[in-house]
Amino acid sequence: MKQHLPYRCPFVLLIILGLMALPLLASAQDAIEQVPKGDAQQGTIRTLNSLINLQSELRGDIKRLGAELESAGSASEKRDIQERLDKLDIDLESTNRSLKEIAAGADIGSLRIVEEPKFNFQEELFSLIRPALKEMKDMTRHVRLKTELRDKIAYYQEKLPIAEQAVSNITGLLDENEDPSLEEYLQRVLDDWQKQLTFIQSELQTAELKLEKLEASEASLADASQSYLKSFFQKRGLYLAQAVLVVLVILLLSRLSYRAMEKFIPGYRKEYRSFRLRLLDLMHRIITTILVITGPMVVFYVMEDWVLFSLGILLLLGIGLTLRQALPRYWQQIQLFLNIGTVREGERIFLDGLPWRVMRINVFSQLENPAAEISQRVRIDDLVDLKSRPVRQGDPWFPCRREDWVLLGDGTRGKVTGISQELVQLIQRGGAHRTYQTADFLAQSPLNLSTNFRIKETIGITYNLQQQSVTTIPDTLKAHIEKSAEKEGYAGQLINLRVEFEQANTSSLDIVVIADFDGALADLYNRLRRSIQRWCVQACCENDWEIPFTQLTLNQPRSTG
Repeated sequence: MKQHLPYRCPFVLLIILGLMALPLLASAQDAIEQVPKGDAQQGTIRTLNSLINLQSELRGDIKRLGAELESAGSASEKRDIQERLDKLDIDLESTNRSLKEIAAGADIGSLRIVEEPKFNFQEELFSLIRPALKEMKDMTRHVRLKTELRDKIAYYQEKLPIAEQAVSNITGLLDENEDPSLEEYLQRVLDDWQKQLTFIQSELQTAELKLEKLEASEASLADASQSYLKSFFQKRGLYLAQAVLVVLVILLLSRLSYRAMEKFIPGYRKEYRSFRLRLLDLMHRIITTILVITGPMVVFYVMEDWVLFSLGILLLLGIGLTLRQALPRYWQQIQLFLNIGTVREGERIFLDGLPWRVMRINVFSQLENPAAEISQRVRIDDLVDLKSRPVRQGDPWFPCRREDWVLLGDGTRGKVTGISQELVQLIQRGGAHRTYQTADFLAQSPLNLSTNFRIKETIGITYNLQQQSVTTIPDTLKAHIEKSAEKEGYAGQLINLRVEFEQANTSSLDIVVIADFDGALADLYNRLRRSIQRWCVQACCENDWEIPFTQLTLNQPRSTG
């Protein structure tokens, strides 16, 4: 018994392979983030010195602005000074953080203890998949940090020319100015812009230094991959192998139990099983599917690998969302499997232009056309939208069988040598093959000659035999045809022969010959037609019956001259 899981295996395998790669990239991250030592230390020291100087200047400015805030008289001045103080506090905090991170070579914020917020029921549910999300976040941390640094560098590179231009402009004004009061004001403004310029330069240098370290550390990825692969297959690789082994064991036990049910349960192998046996088969499949899904999850839980466990939860959630949309159709498939749906075993359906008998309904159902001697295997899902009906005696299945001779509506006559769901092949007299699509073949309304056939031929005699044409001539012609058929070896296959007066035609009295032959002579259909015509002409010659030809009489009016 083949086990068919209720989801698309190729799609799920792609997801599993992608998720298995997450731990590989995440663990390699640790090796990537190792900072090489060398010439970069000199750049670090220079950056630290500039940050310390900037830190001292910012603290001095904050102290000076604090004094100005206390002595300010108007509310607008206080508001303006307070905004400048807030900005300086932010710059000082950023400078302190950059100073600590560059000196330590690590993000100190990651060491801080953050109080876990309270979760509601929905958040508790999503907390199960938090390890997988954290693993993916850690995997992309290196790339995200590089992107943030590049954005930061681009931002400060854009602001740096503005600050430099402002310092240059104010310096030019100071050189040209001769007013002492204006010079004092311009000097304060210049000090502010110089601090801004120093801050922008320090932040830009910090970001560029971090980016250089990250890009330099990427060279260690190849070296770290080999050691990580060994570690991965010793830890998570082992857990995955155990999970696969559990799945194989479950499938093996399922197969053995199915064979045991076939052997020991009476009627389990019958062509048309009862509802109870079908329900037992369905429960066996459902239990097998549940065990196949939950088996690896149990392995990950026992081994306490919460990353793989949460990845399994993600897969189950994806499968659940997919099944939620397809649940009504799966319910119809269950009804079909239990043989209580719109299609039932032993009945007749119409599919792909042909009638079929439903031989067996299963995950893959078996259909058969008994006349055409063809069968096909279809998914149970393909039967959901169909309806079956009981088979009645005399129901046609196909107009012919293999080796039958047929006459098609387009005049083609041949022996059927092949029938399939897609094509029908004929061989004509002389050996030529002609192939039709099955739908086109049926559209030709094929006349099956192999089941017995009738030939109807007409011969005309002149009007001077009018009295004999309805009395002695039909009997005489019939006797002659019977004698000729017997002489040529067709008497045993001539089932019925009738010779009758047909009609008074324009220039002849028509006698019709109706001959029914056995289907064994189907390949001689045209020869028999010619033979009947020949026998009729021979009878006319022997009995002096004149055969007329079509006459045309012209009536010319008399001349009055």
